[in-house]
Amino acid sequence: MDLSSINSLLLLASLMVASTPILLAGLGELVVERAGVLNLGVEGMMITGAVCGFAIGFETGSALWGFAAAAAAGAVLSLVFGVLTQILMSNQVATGLALTLFGLGLSSLIGQGYVGERGVNVPDVPLGPLADLPVVGPILFRHDAVVYLSLFLCLAIWLFLYRSRAGLVLRSVGESAEAAHALGTKVVRIRLAAIAFGGACAGLGGAYLSLVRVPQWTDGMTSGAGWIALALVVFSSWRPWRLLLGAYLFGGLTVLQLNLQAAGVKLPVEYLSMAPYILTILVLVIISSGRGRAALGAPAALGRSFHAAA
Repeated sequence: MDLSSINSLLLLASLMVASTPILLAGLGELVVERAGVLNLGVEGMMITGAVCGFAIGFETGSALWGFAAAAAAGAVLSLVFGVLTQILMSNQVATGLALTLFGLGLSSLIGQGYVGERGVNVPDVPLGPLADLPVVGPILFRHDAVVYLSLFLCLAIWLFLYRSRAGLVLRSVGESAEAAHALGTKVVRIRLAAIAFGGACAGLGGAYLSLVRVPQWTDGMTSGAGWIALALVVFSSWRPWRLLLGAYLFGGLTVLQLNLQAAGVKLPVEYLSMAPYILTILVLVIISSGRGRAALGAPAALGRSFHAAA
């Protein structure tokens, strides 16, 4: 065992890369749940975004088109969920789980011709002298544009939710759809917009896995990242900055475990593999418990169907 082989600067820089897919998916789901919708299909949207982003990026040679296709694929898949739950009034939990299974199957089908292929190059943002700064340069200023986009989204969503009238309206829909409807708010329209945004973010997170973190396509490569993002939304109490910290904490633990294994420390990978499922069980228990929801400050109408005629 040789812990001196672990480069702390590289570890911290890798933390930001490892956390970005979870952060993007989590931010999207946070907006969805703030609107009172519980979408358990994050994993399915992420894996669909991963395969579509990789396929389009590979065929066009452009990472930008790959990310755009991933966002579009995630949004379209999420709108299928939106139509089923908000218009046809299907159960949100069951529909979300079905969406994940559908996404996993669809991605496996689409990705058959891309197994083993190398993805396109995603360059770092040229930040000039900032990248050459000691310590902070390698950690903060040598990343690709999507890492900085995730941080910008965190700030933008916080400003939207707590510093804008539109954000107040969205939160009111999540607290009481009936009261918001009585005031003339288009509840279904707002929820569908939030669902589409959440799907696009999940698709971007999936594409980041296949285009940057592991620049190739492998079947089931999200490996529970969508479930982790879903759990982090709950444990962050639906607040963007807490979600950022949670995503970076989990990403840091992932990177640290890999570095410890490389240094000779024997840590069973099964512990990390089972983490998404344990977190998901805890989330479902908390959401199903009124006392747990209240303690965490969950949106009051989370997971409840709304019908304008009711």
